[in-house]
Amino acid sequence: MPSSLPPEHAAAEASAVRLAPSRPVAVHPRPGGGNNRLYRVDTAGGERFALKWYPRRADDPRDRLGTEWTALAFLRRHGLADIPAAIAVDREAGIALYEWIDGEPVTGPGEDDIDAALAFLDRLHGLRREEGAAALPLASEACLSAADVLEQIARRRDRLLLAAANDQDLRHFMVDEFAPALADAEDCARRGGDISAPLPPEERTLSPSDFGFHNALRRPDGRVAFIDFEYFGWDDPGKLASDFLQHPAMSLSPALSRRFRAGTSRLYGDGFGNRLNALFPLIGLRWCMILLNEFLPDRWRGRVFAGMRDADRAAVKRAQLAKSRARLDAVRIALTERST
Repeated sequence: MPSSLPPEHAAAEASAVRLAPSRPVAVHPRPGGGNNRLYRVDTAGGERFALKWYPRRADDPRDRLGTEWTALAFLRRHGLADIPAAIAVDREAGIALYEWIDGEPVTGPGEDDIDAALAFLDRLHGLRREEGAAALPLASEACLSAADVLEQIARRRDRLLLAAANDQDLRHFMVDEFAPALADAEDCARRGGDISAPLPPEERTLSPSDFGFHNALRRPDGRVAFIDFEYFGWDDPGKLASDFLQHPAMSLSPALSRRFRAGTSRLYGDGFGNRLNALFPLIGLRWCMILLNEFLPDRWRGRVFAGMRDADRAAVKRAQLAKSRARLDAVRIALTERST
């Protein structure tokens, strides 16, 4: 196969030759890999595959390749077809080959898309007692109690406060805006009961962890396929729903948000609504911290690996701080509603 990529991508071409079921004729870099690199592999037989390269990072010891590979294999084994099939893997190289799904981003989601997401979550929840489910790990950064969320927020906050020593705008946000909202959200959670009590195993669900239309494709026939299972595992459905409703890449109208809330309440049963209300502000504050990852040097290096130019960093930091402030404003509104 004549090389179609610059030298730094040579490992992708070599892996495509080893892993593809038939001879690759081209390997194309694709956008949207996040902290990974993503390629489309075209073969002599006319097939297409997605090749995903997961870099190992000193600041992130999670086995994202192993998690995604195991999750997709488990889900396909139990009949889920609206996800990519796992084809082949080279664990030593940190590269896996998956089914290529033709489709477009799900922009401007409607009621049918919300219903497709709910149907997918219903299928996941229905697998929790199937063979192999008990052996699956907790989702990445699973939150089985409000105390778990607070602990995660604290870890992220402390790292950002270190970065804020050399950034006046970030320090102002963290000290003067974020800290008071966090205190209010913690008080709200404590009024709801024991914040350290973990959710019983029988009430947990299987979660993609990073679930939303930002990780979905609309196929040519209109069906929605869900992708990206690097953080899959057991979690609190309240966290799953809070993440879906507040993810920065999502843009749901109030009507669609209400439709999703109603659907998850039917799916997850008694007690879910109260748990969602208790977790919602805390998960929003957690997102405030995640949005500021670009202020952390180690995280920025991951973005550069995935193709983002280092010269963009100042503009990206300003944009992310604005997004975090907007999310904080939404959390304040939610806290006000709960206190009235």
